[in-house]
Parts: sequence; structure tokens; C-alpha cells
Amino acid sequence: MLGNQTKMAEFILLGFREFYELQTLLFLTFLVIYVGTITGNILTFALIVFDQHLHTPMYFFLGNLSFLEACCSSNIFPRMLLALITGDRRISYNSCLTQWYLFGSLEAAECFLLCVMSYDRYLAICKPLHYATTMKTQTSIHLAAASWFSGFIACLILLILILQLMFCGPNEMDHYFCEYFPLLRLSCSDTSVLEIASYIVAVIFTFPPFVLTITSYVYIIAAILRIPSATGRQKAFSTCSSHLIVVSIFYGTLMIEYMIPKSTENREMQKISSLLYTALSPLANPFIYSLRNKEVKNSLRNNIRKLVR
Repeated sequence: MLGNQTKMAEFILLGFREFYELQTLLFLTFLVIYVGTITGNILTFALIVFDQHLHTPMYFFLGNLSFLEACCSSNIFPRMLLALITGDRRISYNSCLTQWYLFGSLEAAECFLLCVMSYDRYLAICKPLHYATTMKTQTSIHLAAASWFSGFIACLILLILILQLMFCGPNEMDHYFCEYFPLLRLSCSDTSVLEIASYIVAVIFTFPPFVLTITSYVYIIAAILRIPSATGRQKAFSTCSSHLIVVSIFYGTLMIEYMIPKSTENREMQKISSLLYTALSPLANPFIYSLRNKEVKNSLRNNIRKLVR
């Protein structure tokens, strides 16, 4: 009997059950968000892959970020949309752990990738004469690969610990996808070790990239302020402003989510606030880069003209 308790067959994601009468509206809203996210990120990724003018380290990292955001949204939204339209909120044990692992790994990888992108901008603005020799193609590939690898390794440690838990019931998860802490609340095992482990992993794998990102931008802003001409300052800032906005949105939404007290009364607020980093950041990123980056806009115009002709 104990062996049967260790692995629950399925969970039920309660989602936005309090807004039952608005299920159709929620479905249409999230469908628009998902389509916009996928279209924007895949289009950005495709432009960077096929346009030779965008084959530089900065756009290589942006292409990685766009692909990551598309993967992250596709990990959550299709199942959520299916649950809203059909009312079937069941998710198998294996699918739930897979969804959490992919989400956590991609979020951790994004921390590293944003750090690498800030380092790239630091070299371009603060050490322009050494940029070409430091940020070579091979170096860019190694940094991007390390970002992906570190993200998946970070959450693999927690996944191994989660697999040791027992889930005896209930199986109703008060969330719209398999999140870490709602999942732990369903376990009938002692989860104190996992809670401590999650904070240790966060400190080791996500806090250093955050500090390095902030440090890079301190040096970047200081270097820009030392430029004598206003035109020079504007030109220098325009090369990193898009990334700075993306970093602000990503870490800002995460802080809003994790600064809210984890109490029963705040469960609905937690679900709504989690939409900020699962929906807002992936949706906003491609539009921020396309609207604020002349090279991306020019590439998009040129490719549209070619298609029209």
C-alpha cells in the first residue's frame, strides 16, 4: 500500500475556478496572448537565423532568448487553454513533473541568458576595442550553451528530490499549471528539506546571474554618462535599452510574485501575479526588441518587401 501511495496517477489543476462564468473570456484572452507570444518570438528567431546582417553575438543571444520564450509559453498555455475550453483539468503525475521541470529549467536558463546578454553589452560599450577579439562566435556559442545547460542542471537537482516524495491525496492543485510550491503542498511527506533545497538552488543558480546583470549595467550606465556628446550618449544607450527593459520586466515580475506572502488568503492573488512572468515577459520581449531596435525593424521591413514582391 505504501508503494501505491508514492505515485499518484494524476492531479487536478483547479485553474481560475473562481471565475467560472468568465471561462470563455479567459480562453479568448489567453489564446490571443499565446498566439501573440509565439508569433512575435518565432518571427524574431526566424529573422535572426535567415538575415545575414543579424549574425552577430548580440542577435545570436536574442535568438536564443526568443526560442526560450516560445518554449516556455508552449509548455504552459496549450494545456491551460484546453482545460478552459473543455473543462478537463486533469494532468498525469508524469506530465505534471515534466511541466514543472521544463518551466523551472527555462526560467533558470533565462536568468543566465540575460546575464550573458548584459555581459555582451558591457563589452560592446565599455570595452569596444576588445569586443571583436573577446566575443568571438565560438565564445558566444559556449556562453549560450552554458546558459541552457546550467538552467536544466539546476532544476534536475530539485526534480530528483521531488521524485522521492509521497503523494497520498488530495490531488487538487490550486493553480493553472504545475508550480513548485503548490506541488509540494500536495505531498504527504516532509517537504522541509525540499523547501530549503529550493532556496539554496536559487541562491547558487539565479542570484549570481542577477548580481552580475546589475553590475554590468552599473558599469554600462556609468560609461554612457561619461560620453561628452548627447548624440553619443543616445546612440550608446539605444544599443542596450531594449535589453535593460526586458531585464526589468523579467526580474520585476518575479519579485512581485515572490514578495507576496504565501498564505491561503492570497492564493488567487498569487495565481494572477504569476501571469506576469508566465505571460507578460514572453509576450513583451519580441515587441520591445522590434520596436526599439532599428536593425530588427529594417530586417523585418526588407523581408516583408521580398515576400510582397
